[in-house]
Amino acid sequence: MKSWPHAPARAWIGHGSYMITGGTYQRKRLFDTPAKLELLQDIAFETCLKYQFELQAWAFLANHYHLVGHYTGQSDSFKQMMKALHGKSSIELNRLDRESGRKVWYQYWDSHITFERSYLARIAYVHRNPLKHGLVSVPQDYEFCSAAWFERTADRPWYETIMSFDTSEVNVFDDF
Repeated sequence: MKSWPHAPARAWIGHGSYMITGGTYQRKRLFDTPAKLELLQDIAFETCLKYQFELQAWAFLANHYHLVGHYTGQSDSFKQMMKALHGKSSIELNRLDRESGRKVWYQYWDSHITFERSYLARIAYVHRNPLKHGLVSVPQDYEFCSAAWFERTADRPWYETIMSFDTSEVNVFDDF
């Protein structure tokens, strides 16, 4: 039997809406302090801006993150964006922890979202992710998630529409 590849190849789909999930190596809780989560969040915001990934929802947790946004960058830079995000956050976290060469990220998963309802459900899912993992009793209380920002800045009908989505059947790798 031929060997099976570790993961499917990432074919370039192009501009559009995406959900990205990244997980730490061996699911270790490496971003385990507010300072480390702030570091990851700042690097992600900076990297997404640089590579033209317009964030719509985000959640950064101790061993994974979720991003939802619109990608408008160059066709060859999505992979570079992910390399920059994981590379810079690994270097900075290892510097902060005084670790040398520690592997921080395992891999990331991305999905091109082509249906509006799927897009809206994933935004709701990401806003609720800290609640799903038992970190808060209401998503808006988690500092490293877009839920409070979304509630504060979105038009009320838009906010209510998004947050009304049942996310129990959203198919997202989130086994952390």
